[in-house]
Amino acid sequence: MSRYFSYLNSAKEIIATYKGEEPFAIFLKQFFAANKKFGSKDRKQVAHLCYCFFRLGKALQTVSTEDRIIAGLFLCSTEPNAIIDTVKPEWKEKVMLLFAEKCSIVSNGFSVTEVFPWTNELSDGIDAEQFIQSFFVQPDLFLRLRPGKEETVKQKLSQAGINFELVSDSCLTLSNTIKVDAVIDINKEAVIQDQSSQQTMDLFLDHYNKDNNQKLKVWDCCAASGGKSILLYDLFQGNIELTVSDIRKSIIANLEKRFESAGIKQYKSFVTDLTKDPKRSDLPVYDLIIADVPCTGSGTWSRTPEQLYYFEPSMIDEYSVLQRNIVANVASQFAAGAYLLYITCSVFKKENEEAVQFCKDNLDLELIEMSTIKGYDKKADTMFVALLKKPL
Repeated sequence: MSRYFSYLNSAKEIIATYKGEEPFAIFLKQFFAANKKFGSKDRKQVAHLCYCFFRLGKALQTVSTEDRIIAGLFLCSTEPNAIIDTVKPEWKEKVMLLFAEKCSIVSNGFSVTEVFPWTNELSDGIDAEQFIQSFFVQPDLFLRLRPGKEETVKQKLSQAGINFELVSDSCLTLSNTIKVDAVIDINKEAVIQDQSSQQTMDLFLDHYNKDNNQKLKVWDCCAASGGKSILLYDLFQGNIELTVSDIRKSIIANLEKRFESAGIKQYKSFVTDLTKDPKRSDLPVYDLIIADVPCTGSGTWSRTPEQLYYFEPSMIDEYSVLQRNIVANVASQFAAGAYLLYITCSVFKKENEEAVQFCKDNLDLELIEMSTIKGYDKKADTMFVALLKKPL
């Protein structure tokens, strides 16, 4: 029994120390590295309590940290929990209730919209209640199986006794607690990539004539770790001329290591700040520019609930300005008939539909199609994709 209160006290200490200046996962790793007394089971329990605290977002801000942790744990639990049984025994028999019923029990009841009080800012078609409830569910781990490696990956996972579920021929899902890199060759055989992220190229494929034999000239202008470039490379069986860029050398260095593991050798890379005019005479005119722009990341907050906790609505405007500057500055590299694939992992319309309207009004681009990829009911991220085209 005493260890449960010890877990609570450790979680309270960590929460009091953390200021949201870096990803919480990194902060936790550093904390546990400096405090060797925690075993693997202890680390797991304490980390879970901390994340339960953050999953409440903006709700219950006036209650104590301990009460907030317990409330979050109660709402996240779908089966009996020893900590709740010990610390809040009156909730012991209520853990299995429906989410809405549990909300009515917590702190004399509260509305889920208190967790995320910006529902009027949501993109079209997003179910606000379902989206908010997803914050209390840990997302799954998704693998995208690379061409020709599908059976190898499934066989390796099965031989290791790892349960998985096929989502499609090239996508499978498994528990996020599994260290898959100990079983398969990550990036060579399969890419760790959220289910929604795996669908971001679908709009382009629906409208591009893939049958022509010319190499597709692609610029992944905010490439980050290169996941979408690897996806496009696989979809076109390597028949692309690929250029990647990002704002820091360290990002490109990590991308290059990942490309090496993935067997991608023919590409160009450079470092650039796309919020400034990036006109370069050495760049070709592209057929496709992928702009997976920096954003609030609100569609991924079930993975990183600390971002929900520390979020301020002024950030929406800040990112919106950043996104418009980026898209306006890369527009000079468009040829007539070329495509822009605009991507965010945001749920806010100012970063999504309103950004598309800006492109239409100011950049001589016509909208082909836009879509919200809803992951909140699939234990996945929620993303926005828009395909625009430079008129002939």
